Amino acid sequence: MKATTATPENVDEYINSFPKDTQKYLKQMRAAIKKAAPKAEEGIGYKMPAYKLNGHPLVYFAGYAKHIGFYATPTGHKEFKKELSAYKEGKGSVQFPLDEALPIALITKIVKFRVQENLAKAKK
Repeated sequence: MKATTATPENVDEYINSFPKDTQKYLKQMRAAIKKAAPKAEEGIGYKMPAYKLNGHPLVYFAGYAKHIGFYATPTGHKEFKKELSAYKEGKGSVQFPLDEALPIALITKIVKFRVQENLAKAKK
């Protein structure tokens, strides 16, 4: 990511701050999230693209020099621990390397899982 302390105003600005090769992955991630959660609100949270549904966080993603970080809040990672074990993980995050294709089907499954969780919370 370009060295900046400024928070981007929107997701387009965020994505456009990266080199073209990284932008391709960020755009794929964004498209997968929007397709899996079409009613989610898109914005910026913690200086990265953030998605909310019914006022609750859904997922976040971020670009880095060698990977795309994906943050499906703790439950998304716990639920798909086996599938995500092929990737480097941090506390509440997973890293998808920029030298591999993004696992769009897995990302879609995780986002849809988070949507269902979020909707269940809204019913309580």
